[in-house]
Amino acid sequence: MRYTVFGATGGTGRQLVRQALETGHEVTAVVRNPDRLPVRHASLEVATADVEDSEALRPLVAGSDAALSALGAPANAGAGIASSGTRAILRALEAEGVPRYLAVSAAPVGEQPADEGLFHRAVVLPLVRRAYREVYADLAVMEEEIRAGAPAWTLVRPPRLTDKPGTGQWRLREGTAVPRRLSVTRADLAAAMLRMVDDESTVRKVIGIAN
Repeated sequence: MRYTVFGATGGTGRQLVRQALETGHEVTAVVRNPDRLPVRHASLEVATADVEDSEALRPLVAGSDAALSALGAPANAGAGIASSGTRAILRALEAEGVPRYLAVSAAPVGEQPADEGLFHRAVVLPLVRRAYREVYADLAVMEEEIRAGAPAWTLVRPPRLTDKPGTGQWRLREGTAVPRRLSVTRADLAAAMLRMVDDESTVRKVIGIAN
């Protein structure tokens, strides 16, 4: 299969690119600065483009079986890129007839599980949401755009991301975050997303994930 990966220079994006290539897929990695993607492979095309320019993105998604996005800002100062980039990506996907789109959001966006611990619900979550208010507001808008504009979408909501080695094991929860689980490795997040590409049970679903 052929995938187009957005946000390919971030921690999760690099994992998506590497793992897709390792499992025999072709990948187009969309980047602003190709020097920030230390991956080389015969089946990899590194394309420099403005992710907010839908016309520039059209040839990069043409012929792809799916697009995967790890767009997002690590801090409030960069908030806005997830939603604005997603709008352009969705226009490009529609123009080129690519229906499958998977994107990383975040566990604090949206409803929380009813069986989550009281301390997390009452103390931890409000603090995290306050600290990253603009980031989560941007992701919430991104989610709305995807629901409205992608025929076959999947939104993946991880908690805190780590760079520890992948475990090959994770927990999923449809509709909300995974309760009482506070982190997931970027390697496991990427592996789970790549499995979801062909998993029809995840289409038009929000999927929480954690280790």
